[in-house]
Amino acid sequence: MKKYLSLVTFTHTIFAMPFAFIGFFLAVTTTDHKFEWQKLVMMLLCMVFARNSAMAFNRYLDRNIDAKNPRTKQRDIPAGRISPAAALTFTLVNCGLFILVTWFINPLCFYLSPIALLVVLGYSATKRFTALCHMVLGLGLSLAPIGAYLVVTGAFALTPVFFSLSVLCWVSGFDIIYALQDEDFDRDQKLHSIPAWLGKVNALRLSTALHVFSAFFILMPVFYTNVGVLYYIGIAFFCAMLIYQHTLVKPNDLSRVTFAFMTTNGIASVVFAAFFLMDRVWMR
Repeated sequence: MKKYLSLVTFTHTIFAMPFAFIGFFLAVTTTDHKFEWQKLVMMLLCMVFARNSAMAFNRYLDRNIDAKNPRTKQRDIPAGRISPAAALTFTLVNCGLFILVTWFINPLCFYLSPIALLVVLGYSATKRFTALCHMVLGLGLSLAPIGAYLVVTGAFALTPVFFSLSVLCWVSGFDIIYALQDEDFDRDQKLHSIPAWLGKVNALRLSTALHVFSAFFILMPVFYTNVGVLYYIGIAFFCAMLIYQHTLVKPNDLSRVTFAFMTTNGIASVVFAAFFLMDRVWMR
């Protein structure tokens, strides 16, 4: 179990999971649908199974690339801790479990489940042909708030889309920062990424622009649903963390990329979600 948790870097669940809670409780507090523990558990299972599938498939597909990269050669498959066949089997099992759980939720979630898997698994191949791979990763994680909203309601709505757009821009932006570490390697291996395409300076500028859009989209729900002061505090904190991570990384100094990637973004998502949930309780 420990090896498989390492394979899927389970700690990175901290990025999308808080926004899944946001989508779920947005539906509970703004529609006629009531809170149900069963739906919450099924939403959590979907998040875990989808992410396990995506990360295990990414490690499987990139195993030869990871073995060549000094930064990633100690990952589980190149290091021999997990075999490629075991990683692929793990991927398929989690895909099956994801689809199975959606069948018990509602018809719309079940019908959309193959599309969701296509997005989150398809990201792993994109670095081979497009520098927009960061946006595809952002798209995959952006399904969390919309998907969680659908678990409750079985219908689309506008407000969760704003949260998903915010996640898309936020994740794309910080993934560009993370990819700065592999700029030279990507060019050498003819892999596509924003840093390899635009260089460090312009990549950081694009990351900044994406985070500005993320802040814009996270503000938009205030015009479509009642919010209180706690939500505005959450927005302020989230934006402050976006700004802070850009102070940590410079084109000529990447020593704090991992801290900017993992710590600041993890804190941003958890704290923002906490303020959102407290605000929903307060507004009720």
